[in-house]
Amino acid sequence: MVNRNLLAAKLTELAERIARARKHCPETPDVLRADRDALDLVSFNLMLAVQACADIASHLIADEGWPAASTLGDSFERLHERGVIAAGTAVALGRAAGLRNIVAHGYGGVDAAIIHAAATTGVAQLEAFAREVAAWATSQPGE
Repeated sequence: MVNRNLLAAKLTELAERIARARKHCPETPDVLRADRDALDLVSFNLMLAVQACADIASHLIADEGWPAASTLGDSFERLHERGVIAAGTAVALGRAAGLRNIVAHGYGGVDAAIIHAAATTGVAQLEAFAREVAAWATSQPGE
């Protein structure tokens, strides 16, 4: 059974991270590229937003007793398989997990254009994830 308090806290964290990424993202990728502090701040908040999604996925999988996923991307696919999120959301979050890994582990540096796109248009998929998870949780029996 879903721990609604934990889910609510993680959804709140997700919304706050999205808001901070948007707030600190300048209008163009070139301006973001030139401002390393802004690039770091936006990248960090996006990474933590995706991590909040991953935490939510992990908790839902564990709380519901579903088979564990072998990768972060697979956890979003598992949620899709169980009717929690749409197929497009699962695919988008799988890609977001790759971005999270680049930021978290510094694989080849962070591309300002990709971060800018993620912070300006890509966050819509994170918001879709939050809406879909919340709608699913509301349809489940309470604790």
